[in-house]
Amino acid sequence: MRALCVSQFAGSWVKLARPTLVAAALMLQVTVPAIAAATVGAAAAEPYSVLINPGDEAEQSRFATFSAWKSTLEQSLRPERGAALKVTPSTDASADLSATRARLFDVFVAPAHVIGSAVRYGYVPVASIEKPVQAVLVAFNTSPVSSLESAAGKRLGLPQQDSVVTYLLRGELNAANTTVKRHFSSVVESRYQDALLICLQIKRCDVVAVERAVFERWVAAGEPLKVVMQSKAVPGMGVALKPASTTSPEALRAALAKNMAAAPGAFGAQKLQALAAKDFDYVSTLGYFTPRSLPGATVVDAATVAQLQKAGALLFDTRNDVEFKAGHIAGASLLPYGEKSAKDADFKAADDSFDISKLPANKATPLVFACNGAECWKSFKASHAALKAGYSKVYWFRGGFPEWRSANLPVAVQ
Repeated sequence: MRALCVSQFAGSWVKLARPTLVAAALMLQVTVPAIAAATVGAAAAEPYSVLINPGDEAEQSRFATFSAWKSTLEQSLRPERGAALKVTPSTDASADLSATRARLFDVFVAPAHVIGSAVRYGYVPVASIEKPVQAVLVAFNTSPVSSLESAAGKRLGLPQQDSVVTYLLRGELNAANTTVKRHFSSVVESRYQDALLICLQIKRCDVVAVERAVFERWVAAGEPLKVVMQSKAVPGMGVALKPASTTSPEALRAALAKNMAAAPGAFGAQKLQALAAKDFDYVSTLGYFTPRSLPGATVVDAATVAQLQKAGALLFDTRNDVEFKAGHIAGASLLPYGEKSAKDADFKAADDSFDISKLPANKATPLVFACNGAECWKSFKASHAALKAGYSKVYWFRGGFPEWRSANLPVAVQ
């Protein structure tokens, strides 16, 4: 992949960005100076640690978004603790995702994929900007590209790899059992989404991926563009609170809403909306779960697996022996898949171990592979191995043991 800087396109972009360099440099500081001290004589409380990742539409909007959230959080959390806020600015969502797993911050303010990860690891969703976010694949109206499928082999313009747009697009490609590298002939990366319009204009990109709001702004400015693919909508910039915090999600949400309303210039017409953990189900699993299909195999549900077993199909549990002994589908045989490869549609099977000799000699035998649900890749990879070995009747039970158990079907313990 080759990085594409804004300065490569036009001198006007360089001139536009230069006035913001000083402002951007301010974001490099790690700690915001202490706010007003607590009441004299009172013991100072521990400061809230806050991470703010403002997204990546453009340099100007990034700094403005960071500043608006920083100011609003200072006003909203200061009365609660009466102490300084330790604010960390970030432009690295990959590092932020890791920080959610380690619970390094009391509060996260970030795009949906970071907040979704925080929720997955125990944080409480507080609120998000009312307008949701969609990743869209965009081309000129005159382009023959009309869908994700017809974009195969084309040149793609993409924001940096930790952008919510890139996260959503990679997830949708993964769900379709392909990858960015496999689907497109080349990829041009840009630090900011707005720069990708120039990539289309100079015909270095055939299609580009951006947020729908960015696409709509381009069209409003007169650009003859169309959407050829879109993800599901995910929450906008949001806030997540560490569990067992001294402030409640409800109190923080109310304070944020009040202070945002008092400074309409900072957020425009945007308002906050309350969120629940389920609002992040899509984004928090999209780049993590297995593909929805596997060419050559039949994806089946629990009821179909039960029917296949009655008809003589062999069911193989690809988890490890500890999981198998703790509980498994009645009638299943243990055939562990030793997984070292990446959880990716382009996984390297050579890195893994799977004893294909344990499968029946008759390649027409119906085989069912299962593991620990849609987020477990072992049964997907085992099914792939069986297909490659020439087995013609391969059934992939994507929901695996969790779906079987939820359906109240027979479970065995060993």
